[in-house]
Amino acid sequence: MVLVLPHLIVFLLVLLPISSIAQNNGNVTVGNSLTATDNTTSWLSPSGDFAFGFRPLSNQKDLFLLSIWFDKIPDKTVVWYARADKSLSIGGANPVPRGSKVELDADKGLVLTGPQGDELWRSNTIVGTVSYGVMSNTGNFVLQDSNFNNLWQSFEDPKDTLLPSQTVERSAGVVLYSRQSETNFSKGRFLLKLQDDGDLLLNTINLPTDNANDPYYNSGTVASVNDSGTAGKQLVFNNSGYIYILRENNQTFLLSQVKLDSTADFYYRATLNFDGVFTQYSHPKTSDANGSWTSLWSMPDNICLATVSNSGSGTCGYNSICTLKSDRRPKCDCPIGYSLLDPNDQYGSCQPEFIQGCQEDKLSPGKDLYSFEVLINTDWPNADYAFLKPYTEDQCQQSCMEDCMCAVAIFRLGDSC
Repeated sequence: MVLVLPHLIVFLLVLLPISSIAQNNGNVTVGNSLTATDNTTSWLSPSGDFAFGFRPLSNQKDLFLLSIWFDKIPDKTVVWYARADKSLSIGGANPVPRGSKVELDADKGLVLTGPQGDELWRSNTIVGTVSYGVMSNTGNFVLQDSNFNNLWQSFEDPKDTLLPSQTVERSAGVVLYSRQSETNFSKGRFLLKLQDDGDLLLNTINLPTDNANDPYYNSGTVASVNDSGTAGKQLVFNNSGYIYILRENNQTFLLSQVKLDSTADFYYRATLNFDGVFTQYSHPKTSDANGSWTSLWSMPDNICLATVSNSGSGTCGYNSICTLKSDRRPKCDCPIGYSLLDPNDQYGSCQPEFIQGCQEDKLSPGKDLYSFEVLINTDWPNADYAFLKPYTEDQCQQSCMEDCMCAVAIFRLGDSC
C-alpha cells in the first residue's frame, strides 16, 4: 500500500425492497420458517424498527442474505447476517440461493437450509430446548427456553455492527470482522477485538487466515503497573448511544467525546466498515423515514497512516496509493502506468502496464526506456532497499534512473534518498 505523507517527493451492496409481516410481540414459535423469495415476509420487532429474514441482493441475481436490518428507513441497513462456515456454505460466501429456508427448531435453534435441504448455517450449539425466538426492539434476535433463559442471541454473535444496549465481553473472545466490500458480506481484511489484557485493537489480517498484522489502533486500556483494575473488561454501547470500555474498577474509557442526540429521535449504529474505519452513525427517526446515516466519529483519525505495518499491504492493495477523503474514509488509486489487478476491486492491488527490470536494459543498451512520474507527499513505507544521504533531489532521481532494480525513488527531508 502507498500512503500520503508530508515533506516527501516520489518519482515514479445496495439491498432491494422487501415486504414484512408484523408480530404483535416479536415472538416466533418453534416450527415457524421463512423462505427466500421475491415476496418473502420477515419477523418484525414489536416497534417495527428491526426485521429478521432474507434480504435480496441487488448485485447478485437470485441470491439472498439471512440478516437483521433497520426496517423503517429507506435503505434497510443490515446490522447482522449469517456468515456461513466455508465447509457448509456455497464457496464460503454468505448469500444463499432463491428457495433457501430458515426454520426455528427446538433442538438446533435457527437452521438455514438450501433449496435441496442441505444445511448451510445454524445458530451456535444450543444447550437446552428452544421454546421460541424473539425479535426485540433493540435489534437483538434471541432464542429462549420455556423459563425465559437465553440460549442464543445475535448480540453475542456480531458481524461488523454494534447497536445500543449491546455489550462485548472480554472473556467471550468476540471479534468483529469487516465485510469484503460494501456489497460482499464475506469476511474482510479488518477486525476489532477486546483482547484478554483489556486493550481494544483494530488489526488488518492476512486472509484466508486470521493471522493479524500490527494493530493500527489500540485503546491503551491495559492494566497499569500500580493498578491491575484499570484493564478493560467490556466494550459497551449503552442505551443512550455512547460507546465506551468499562474497566475492571468500573471506570469508563469513552471512545469519543461527541455529544449525542436522544435515542428517542435517532437510530445509532457502530460499524467496522469494509475499508477498516470503525465509525459511529446516526439516522433520524422521522415519521416519513426520510434522512440518511451521518458519521459522528470514527477511528483511527487517518487510516492511511495508521495501517503502516511491516507485513500486509495496509488499507489499499500493493502498489496502490491511499489518500484520506473528507469523511476520513480511505480512497485507493493506482499510480500512472499501473492498473487494478482486479478491475472490480477498487481497494485491491495495482499491476504495472509495462515491463520493468534489468533484462529490458540489456536488450536496449543506451536507450532511455523509462521516465519519472512525480508524486508529492507520497511514500512507500518499509520498502526501501537503499538509503542515500546526503543527496540532492537531482542525485536521487538520477541514482534511480541508473539502477535497473529501482522502481521508486523517495526524496525526503531535503537531503535523504
